[in-house]
Amino acid sequence: MTTPVRPRYGRVLIAVAGTAAVLTAAAACSSSSSSPAASSSSGSSSSGATNVSSVTLNIGDQKGTGAEAVLQAAGLISKLPFKANWSDFTSGPPMLQAMGSGSVDIGGVGDAPPVFAASGGEQVAIVGARTAGPNGSALVVSKNSPITSISQLKGKKIAVAQGSSADYHLLTVLNKAGLTTKQVTLDYLQPADALAAFNSGHVDAWDIWSPYIEQVVGAGNARVLVNGSGFGSNYSFEVASRSALNNPAKAAAIRDYLTLLNQAYVWAGTHTTTWAKFWGDATGLPASIMDKAAVDDATKPATINSSVVSAEQQLVTNFYKAGLIPTNVNMSNYIVSTYNGTVTGGSS
Repeated sequence: MTTPVRPRYGRVLIAVAGTAAVLTAAAACSSSSSSPAASSSSGSSSSGATNVSSVTLNIGDQKGTGAEAVLQAAGLISKLPFKANWSDFTSGPPMLQAMGSGSVDIGGVGDAPPVFAASGGEQVAIVGARTAGPNGSALVVSKNSPITSISQLKGKKIAVAQGSSADYHLLTVLNKAGLTTKQVTLDYLQPADALAAFNSGHVDAWDIWSPYIEQVVGAGNARVLVNGSGFGSNYSFEVASRSALNNPAKAAAIRDYLTLLNQAYVWAGTHTTTWAKFWGDATGLPASIMDKAAVDDATKPATINSSVVSAEQQLVTNFYKAGLIPTNVNMSNYIVSTYNGTVTGGSS
């Protein structure tokens, strides 16, 4: 085994075993890197009404969203007019738990974490949305697995991160085959642990997102049973704490952050090779994997409208029916369209 390598962003620890990299994101490990924004920006909010130079925005990040990396790649991180304190999380649910405790102000997650947070009474709100194509989500099986259809998952052990977008993707996959979660064994594992379990044969399948999909398939260990076409939802979100939204200075900083982040994702969609390089620096994965992941997981900022609310409410319906969340929560109380003006060049 080679010596673990820490990428230049100093945020994700990579261990390489054989030809496959095992990715371990340090949950809630703050880089505390007040980005160079403060020294190169006037500190004035894009709204022109609030000076945010003294604001520290605590931003949650994860490998699947790569917010800091995409801002770096697009050359926009130096334009943040506030101090940014970045923290890494293995997936969306632990990020929103940290948000509920007050240590994170805003962060990017998939479609399911806001539903689990809202059902649990966390004081958070969706403030931004993005759409993606079907290849950024997948249920994978071993390359030599006898499983060739969804119905053959009955009685099998499946790894998935609880409360993540993969959790919902898997639920819809099972439902389409007439299966319930009680007819399979769900092994709730965070991505790095799930990767190890999958590679060792301790689970029969793994529901996951990019770039883990490209990583495990690219290593020759897996094949995609189904992707996101016809399953799950195509939304991902920026979620903020209510306490941050109720703070005028932080609310202004959040507007500036969303404006630049949305611009960065639009840029990434037309500069996938450059984006893949920066994203690869952050994950420690090679270009052969990240070039494909950057295309598979291309996302576009979207305005928050009735379609977004309806899509999230459908998640609530399905998770509640399956007994996976405690309350049939009304998601319209956890979604705000205040920041729709930050979306340019995306979708409506």
